[in-house]
Amino acid sequence: MATQQELKELTKEQLYEMAQDREVEGRSQMDKDQLIAALSGNGTKSDDSGDDGTDEVGRSPTTQRAIWRGAITFGLITIPVGLYSATEDRDISFNLMSGKDGSRIKYKRVSSETGKEVDWDDIVKGYEYEKGRYVTFTQEELERIPSDSLRAIDVVQFVDQADIDPIYFERSYYLAPNESGVKAYRVLLEALRRSGRVGIGKITIREKERLCVIRPSDDVIVLETMKWPDEIRTPAFEELEGDVEVRDQEVEMAEALIDHLSNEFDPSAFHDTYRERLEEAIQAKIDGDEIQLVADEEPEPQKVTDLLEALQASVEATRKKSA
Repeated sequence: MATQQELKELTKEQLYEMAQDREVEGRSQMDKDQLIAALSGNGTKSDDSGDDGTDEVGRSPTTQRAIWRGAITFGLITIPVGLYSATEDRDISFNLMSGKDGSRIKYKRVSSETGKEVDWDDIVKGYEYEKGRYVTFTQEELERIPSDSLRAIDVVQFVDQADIDPIYFERSYYLAPNESGVKAYRVLLEALRRSGRVGIGKITIREKERLCVIRPSDDVIVLETMKWPDEIRTPAFEELEGDVEVRDQEVEMAEALIDHLSNEFDPSAFHDTYRERLEEAIQAKIDGDEIQLVADEEPEPQKVTDLLEALQASVEATRKKSA
């Protein structure tokens, strides 16, 4: 059986292939961290949800395996916590197969020099600093590079969440306290909720230091990993460089349309219709039925000759729909 570290080096597609070979139940609903946990024998189930393991909107329970353990620190306060994936990939996974004979395509670690398969124990990571020249690191070396955020989330600043552009956000995690840190965790959670602010810090996960935000969400603290400022590209589009006249009437009508389409956000009202139709197509193929496909042609974009007129028509249409 592969170690957790070996499994982390694989892509999600490779992990899914291994899970399929071992007939891991629920593999199509697992994200990468959950596949690693299942394949390494550390996957666990929770009985806190419905009969099928999901809540009222179809969400799976949090895996019980922490992907990182450390502490939240701010001022002189230290709160021991574990980090858990808050989201999962619900995409349907496919295997690569030969279109000629229907056989599975296998992934192999093959040396470009000898053409022979390489054992995991012989694999290191290489950085190409010149064409064809590398410096190499073992996994142990990478894990022991000094980092202040390796085992601690040092919160250095608190800001209003509205001040952070969502373009910085990467992925969401739940932070759960160890038994000894429950009270301090609750105090921080309530203080964040009352202040309306979020904490800014850094965390190192899998050989990468990330900027992060901690924020309250219901009865748990959520950690959002963030992009570094130099990872955000500067928008440069020729189409936006020219002068275009924007009339007040057009903006006011657009605001009216926004008002008519505004409502409280209810995530349960949205669902993945493509995935549902893909599941239907899979079942149709299993049953030997034909599947419905859309015409292979791109729709012609409608050219708006009078923007104000189009906005007015849109407002009227939404009025009738909501009446």
